[in-house]
Amino acid sequence: MVNRGVPLSVVLVEPEIPWNTGNIGRTCVAAGAALHLVGRLGFSLSERRLKRSGLDYWPQLKLVRHEDFAAFERGLPPRASLLFFSGAAKKCFWDAPYRQNSYLVFGKESGGLPEALLSRHQDRLYRIPMEAQARSLNLSTAAGIALYAALRSLQ
Repeated sequence: MVNRGVPLSVVLVEPEIPWNTGNIGRTCVAAGAALHLVGRLGFSLSERRLKRSGLDYWPQLKLVRHEDFAAFERGLPPRASLLFFSGAAKKCFWDAPYRQNSYLVFGKESGGLPEALLSRHQDRLYRIPMEAQARSLNLSTAAGIALYAALRSLQ
């Protein structure tokens, strides 16, 4: 068992591509993490491509749906550990203060996190370093990197 009782969550704000969300769901099952989907989705949760990417793991996924980010925040426990991931961040994800019950928050594929969240949570923004010629990482790759970095730091 990878997780060893360390509950973590991946949070996707307005994800657009079903196979990315399916891959992230499969990774969450493998890591023992929950997946929170926030806001308008670019696909239906019943979409075949979503389930195909998630394989037969999808029924085992701890999936939580939120109407918008405010609804997500209202459901959080007191002093929740929110860590936001963005190419606009200055701090490296290796230095993120991962804790049990951390929520790893990612934005949509086409534009990342909304500017309002970036501004409001500047002190909790982390980036995954890349070579200058790379514009971005695939959302499912980035979520997997951050999730397993969190698990490693908590072991």
